[in-house]
Amino acid sequence: MTDKKKKSKGNTVELVTQLVQPIVEELGLTLWDVRFVKEGAMWYLRIFIDKPSGITIEDCENVTRAVDKPLDDLDPIEQNYCLEVSSPGIERELLKEEHFDAFLGAPVMLKLHRPDENGSRELKGTLIAHDRETVTVILENGTQSVINKKDAVYIKLDDFNL
Repeated sequence: MTDKKKKSKGNTVELVTQLVQPIVEELGLTLWDVRFVKEGAMWYLRIFIDKPSGITIEDCENVTRAVDKPLDDLDPIEQNYCLEVSSPGIERELLKEEHFDAFLGAPVMLKLHRPDENGSRELKGTLIAHDRETVTVILENGTQSVINKKDAVYIKLDDFNL
């Protein structure tokens, strides 16, 4: 490798986020998340965008066109990859503090790494509070549960109850 510094997966996401965030915002959209993942033999750079009225195909096309050249110029990824721009979807995963803030009071579903004290790995309820390390949910049975974020495989919006 000549002038390029060694890049890690974490650095890639960070670099791409810094690059695309202002572009996405200039288009009147919100950057929800950036992921760089390997599936099978192929690498994917996924950029998730959002706006209050919902994402259209045109929004995805506009972001793709707007970030394509800057990504090529920055060249943050050594291997071949497929660029995908999409909505985070109705069952969007809550990842950042601002995601949890925006959806306080919303129905959520959680999948845990290990079963809880009742033997459940999947929980549904209403998000009522959060901090850096935990979420507090009123479960479907009416009980309140505080769950460590690190114990959850994911915390997503429950689209069936929105």
